[in-house]
Amino acid sequence: MSAIREPIELGPATAKRQAYSPLEAYWNAFQEWRKREKLRTELCRLTDSELADIGITRGEIDYVASSRSISLDPLHWMSDIGTRR
Repeated sequence: MSAIREPIELGPATAKRQAYSPLEAYWNAFQEWRKREKLRTELCRLTDSELADIGITRGEIDYVASSRSISLDPLHWMSDIGTRR
């Protein structure tokens, strides 16, 4: 029977892999698409008056849901909607 004399240091179990994986990029893109679709679904379920409360119309739902650069904070993207022409 052998005994370990020095403690073994293990890295964190949740450490990110250093290797790039194309599959990982596709998975991340798919996850982002699902988030946008969930947002679009949630916005479509709101009434017109609820949409007006957050500052958008039903016609702007696709724009809001598809904009990848927007924050989920309505105060952040409400200013963008008013400046579009």
